Amino acid sequence: MQNESNQGTNQHESETPVDLNEETTETQETQAAATDTPSADAQVAEIKDKYLRLLADFENFRRRTAKEKIEFQQTAEEGVILAIIPVLDDFERALKSIEKAQDINSVKEGVQLIYHKLYKTLEQRGLKPMEAIGKEFNGETHEAITQIPAPTEDLKGKVVDEVEKGYSLKEKIIRFAKVIVGN
Repeated sequence: MQNESNQGTNQHESETPVDLNEETTETQETQAAATDTPSADAQVAEIKDKYLRLLADFENFRRRTAKEKIEFQQTAEEGVILAIIPVLDDFERALKSIEKAQDINSVKEGVQLIYHKLYKTLEQRGLKPMEAIGKEFNGETHEAITQIPAPTEDLKGKVVDEVEKGYSLKEKIIRFAKVIVGN
């Protein structure tokens, strides 16, 4: 028995104590290093693929919105042109009737009717004339062509005459009024 017990003791004595946690940690690190590389490459490939798809989607979106913008502008222009064509027809009829007309007042009245029809058509589309005469000069809405001596003291710094009427389209100025200012 002693032999057996010595053998058992010798066995335990000859073995060096091993920390199982160290072995497990080293094995895990080795496995992680081995698996991280393919995993990292896969992640990079996945991210690259997502990036390329996102870039392609953005390019498609940019092209589509540019195309829609051009189509919208063409459609808007078409609407205005279609609204003005009847006025053009009226002008053609007026020009034909001017050749035959013997009364200038009837021609004048016809031209005034056409003007009012055109004005109403544009007004329905959002066009508004700007009132300038007698108003204080404003560089944001007026373009001063020249200055003249003010006819009266109260017209100094104000618009005395309007060379070209200014217009706004739906609250946005599309043409500044060209004016003469009193000094």
